[in-house]
Amino acid sequence: MGTVTPRSVLRYETWTLQPDREPDAEPVLYAMQCAVDGETSPASEDSTEPQNWVLRHCGQNPSHHTYREIITRPWRAWRQT
Repeated sequence: MGTVTPRSVLRYETWTLQPDREPDAEPVLYAMQCAVDGETSPASEDSTEPQNWVLRHCGQNPSHHTYREIITRPWRAWRQT
């Protein structure tokens, strides 16, 4: 019996990736997280609401000075034909 060699077929395709701005896309959401205790604001479509949360949080925790912004942005990918 002869030697069996594995064979592969590769197909390269071009894909496009971009933020999803379709009418049915999920909304962009903003949140802030305290880097000291990990507490996170509620997510909101309005970026000022999480920023206001930071001001309340640091008012209640005067030693908490560092925060990170969390942005959840929907993306879409499709194969170009």
